[in-house]
Amino acid sequence: MARPVVLSNGQLFVGLDSNGLVHDFYYPYVGLDNLNNARSIPHKVGVWVNGQFSWVDDGKWEVHLDFEESALISHITMRNAQLGIRLNFEDFVDRQYNALVRRIKLINESDKEREIRLFMHQVFEISRSGRADTALYVPDDHYLLDYKGRCSLLIAGKFVDGGDYDQFAVGNFSIEGKEGTFRDAEDGELSGNLVEHGGVDSVIRFSRTLAAGASYEVDYWVVAAESQYDAQLVHTHLKHYDISEREQSVRIYWHEWITPALEQLKDKVSPMHLTAMCKSLLVIKAHCDARGSILASGDSSIFNFGRDYYCYCWPRDAAYALWPLIRLGLFDEARNFFNFAKDTMHPEGYMMHKYQPDRAIGSTWHPLVHNRSKELAIQEDETAAVLFMLNQFYTYSHDQLFIHDIYDKFIAPAAHFIAHYIDPATGLPHASYDLWEERFMTTTYTTTTVIAGLDAAAKLASLTDHIEDAQLWQRVANSIRSNLDKLTHQDGYFRRGFLYSKDSNTVFDDVIDISSLYGPFMYSGLSLDDKRIIKTAEQVKTRITNVVPIGGVVRYEHDNYFLKKSQYLGNPWVVCTLWLAQYLIATNDKEAAAKLIKWSLDRQLPSGILSEQFDPDNGSPLGVAPLVWSHAEVLNTLLDFYEISD
Repeated sequence: MARPVVLSNGQLFVGLDSNGLVHDFYYPYVGLDNLNNARSIPHKVGVWVNGQFSWVDDGKWEVHLDFEESALISHITMRNAQLGIRLNFEDFVDRQYNALVRRIKLINESDKEREIRLFMHQVFEISRSGRADTALYVPDDHYLLDYKGRCSLLIAGKFVDGGDYDQFAVGNFSIEGKEGTFRDAEDGELSGNLVEHGGVDSVIRFSRTLAAGASYEVDYWVVAAESQYDAQLVHTHLKHYDISEREQSVRIYWHEWITPALEQLKDKVSPMHLTAMCKSLLVIKAHCDARGSILASGDSSIFNFGRDYYCYCWPRDAAYALWPLIRLGLFDEARNFFNFAKDTMHPEGYMMHKYQPDRAIGSTWHPLVHNRSKELAIQEDETAAVLFMLNQFYTYSHDQLFIHDIYDKFIAPAAHFIAHYIDPATGLPHASYDLWEERFMTTTYTTTTVIAGLDAAAKLASLTDHIEDAQLWQRVANSIRSNLDKLTHQDGYFRRGFLYSKDSNTVFDDVIDISSLYGPFMYSGLSLDDKRIIKTAEQVKTRITNVVPIGGVVRYEHDNYFLKKSQYLGNPWVVCTLWLAQYLIATNDKEAAAKLIKWSLDRQLPSGILSEQFDPDNGSPLGVAPLVWSHAEVLNTLLDFYEISD
């Protein structure tokens, strides 16, 4: 299930599912830890009226989700025609406090006066085991507290015009045969149970009698803090002051953040494209942790279908996410990430597969032995991509002081590593795992990113008066470039790659892969008139473009990732489709590029969120949604299309 709305302040990240319910709640890092019981159920919202009860995810509600074009503030409508009830939500994560605020307007659409009760349910799993949390009612300031160790979650709310919730219940969730305290709400009354421990959940109730067509407004909040005392300080402020001021301060923050980009885009970009670009900027920023990590996706639903989340910082994904921000003059996120990369880089100068937002090494499926030889469990393009992006950062920011500061700590060791991670027999980079994290070999894509990384490092070395470094790295880059023919198929196109063997039993991989076009086009320094690039583009257009009913570009021939329909070559991706669009723009075929851009934007959820890939027949989202990389390529492609920040 996708997350059509994501909310964040750089420490607290909340994902709302397609029913408008809290399904991901990450704290104290964006992407770590997920305190919601996401593998079971989301937080629930329910309504009781005239003896009838309905949860908003029971299939009886019509739900529309969106968020503002220039602020991470939701606009959600839920309507139950049978009950004659409409709920309007405006949700945000506060910028100053780690607090999720849900502003709810309940409207009686009946022509009769009725008592209407609103129930807000929450279920957290702080302990990860579900057997060590405590939830209790605190009478001193009328709130519920869910805590374990140094994590406290405070739940409360109020009527906007005065008055508090009138009932509550705390109970056990999913242990000892108990389904959860949310069931206690379904008769319209809550038990008032004061405390439970283990697996816990809780519910609060707001109740009023409304005349026909009348409404009431409720502010509901969840505060995350290291202690009950810290949480209560925030709670006191929210309870006794006008929350509309908090909402407006959040709106002002986001407007101020996005304005430098908006100033470059307005009057140059069509309204439809401008909306997509603004929302993509917000999605990327939402996934940026204040301490430098950039999350691939906060959508945890993939855990129910795979072995892990996307809640990691891949250096590659982070670099692509930063590129449009850098091009639009938004530099703070780049500085934070480069410092993150500096601090997490291996002492020998390479980036690992992926990282947790707290800078610990992430999980991997790359072995340390291949063909009985010891190998590094890395994707070398990730190291090269960060070097490349550092030069992009300097090109746009002219922040020479930052480059001087990070040169010895990151640029020099990273460039030294990739300059020496070469197979002498081929003159090409030593094999590593490919960008799709599946194959160990020397790929066209990784080879070209290494060229770009060394080109970038050489420029930055010259900038900082490290002339010998610059000469060495430029010499290695030129040498690799001169050996690119070894990656060329006899028909003239760039093959995916090869695995070199010292016993002369080299294995070639001739599969057509979109990255074998994008890498040479974007990173190699070759002319676009190079016959190898032209031939590769022809193969991409013929063999992996529009080869499924809904169209688009698949990653490569016979891609099985999330493929449920084996009659097709793969699922189309936004990233792949827009990579081809970028090539078409560069080769002055904007008409064809525009069609691919339209195809990609047609795949948006109504809120503007884009997933990773799509069902080949019906176009339904597959993988995570949002995928930050998809949104980054929307921005990069449209910046190219409109020739902005060239």
